[in-house]
Amino acid sequence: MVFPDSAARNRPSARAATAQVLAPYALVREYLKHGLSVGRWPPGALMPSDSELVAQFGVSRMTVTRALRELQTDGLVTRVQGLGTYAAHLAQVSSSLTIRDLHEEITARGHRHHARVHLSRQQRATAGLAGQLGLAPGAPVFHTLIVHFEDDVALQCEDRFVNPRCAPNYLKTDFTKITPTHYLLQVAPLWEAQYSIEAGAPRVREARLLGIPGDEPCLIIVRRTVNRDIPITLARLVHPGSRYRVQGQFKP
Repeated sequence: MVFPDSAARNRPSARAATAQVLAPYALVREYLKHGLSVGRWPPGALMPSDSELVAQFGVSRMTVTRALRELQTDGLVTRVQGLGTYAAHLAQVSSSLTIRDLHEEITARGHRHHARVHLSRQQRATAGLAGQLGLAPGAPVFHTLIVHFEDDVALQCEDRFVNPRCAPNYLKTDFTKITPTHYLLQVAPLWEAQYSIEAGAPRVREARLLGIPGDEPCLIIVRRTVNRDIPITLARLVHPGSRYRVQGQFKP
């Protein structure tokens, strides 16, 4: 898709052609969305002002406002009155699911988070795993197995595979001091995520590491994240049902 610039505004035929493809507000929205996807504005960066977009696209301020409002609803930008529009940190997957750092979640409740690393190594990707991470079968992949605690209670067993291309220093990181989620959001901000959530029994090793019976119901989240079409990580997060609760707030 070609977006208008200062030269294109002086070519009425080109402008008419793009207008036939997208409504004016959608053209502005897709221009900004494309820029975010290719890293033109990294997380936290100040984006073009409303006035700049009005001049660039030759549209009304109301049109620009609608485009930015839709991007804000999708969690892609943050609007601060009097300051401007900023590229959002793309941890937000949708209006109903936000990827939160477990450390922040625990400390927000006034409790202490600590982690115990049971596995941190490089290994060869199986065919199935390679397909999930965009690697060739047998290619190197990073693997960590970590149990997270709230105070002294095991709250989550995190079994994670990471694409070395996205985080080459992953295995050099001390995950007793920073969580993998926090680290990966710093070095490879996600653009897309797929996830599944289910209730089920833990695997034998997960039950042992969490200190729970093998038949205890657990909340199991499997999450795959992508940065600009490059898979970052595949993680299985297991939470004992008796210890973990998903909380949120909704206002109509």
